Amino acid sequence: MSNVALICGVDEAGRGPLAGPVSAAAVILDDSNPIEGLADSKKLSEKQRDKLAPIICERALAWAVAYAEVEEIDQLNILQATILAMKRAVLALNIQPQQVLVDGLYCPQTGIPSIAIVKGDSKVAAISAASILAKTARDALMLDLHQQYPNYGFADHKGYPTAAHLAALREHGVSAVHRKSFRPVRELLPQGYEAFNKALL
Repeated sequence: MSNVALICGVDEAGRGPLAGPVSAAAVILDDSNPIEGLADSKKLSEKQRDKLAPIICERALAWAVAYAEVEEIDQLNILQATILAMKRAVLALNIQPQQVLVDGLYCPQTGIPSIAIVKGDSKVAAISAASILAKTARDALMLDLHQQYPNYGFADHKGYPTAAHLAALREHGVSAVHRKSFRPVRELLPQGYEAFNKALL
């Protein structure tokens, strides 16, 4: 990998939540302008992520954030929707990388040589940067959704299945931004799973 000039790191955020889109980011770092403190976004505090995100955007050679929406998650499944968001992020870069390094087990089909790296967000700086951008962008989007759907507490849990979120779902029902293919949401639909499956046909 050392002889590859333009390496793009890719990571996602938001596979586990019951609501909101899944996000992905692609980042090409500038080796001549390094960024201190890059790490897996899950190992950083919210304050650390929020501090690093604008530095990444300023110093990277190129970066992009993309999403797969709730409807796409329900139609495709969360894994395929995540790969789609990753593909969109890579293709949205204003510089084409020569190699794509992806956190996890699967690579999006972009026509660019790609390698999946398990725990890549802890091993590759560009993937760490992508994990931070994907997480901060999605968190900001969930704050916007909190303004539209204040009953669910998205500002606190970002759509993840906390006890408070599950209680709000039971009390207020399923919103337009909930993932109906996820069991805790699906079970609250009027006719449960059958109704959801028929809606897809």
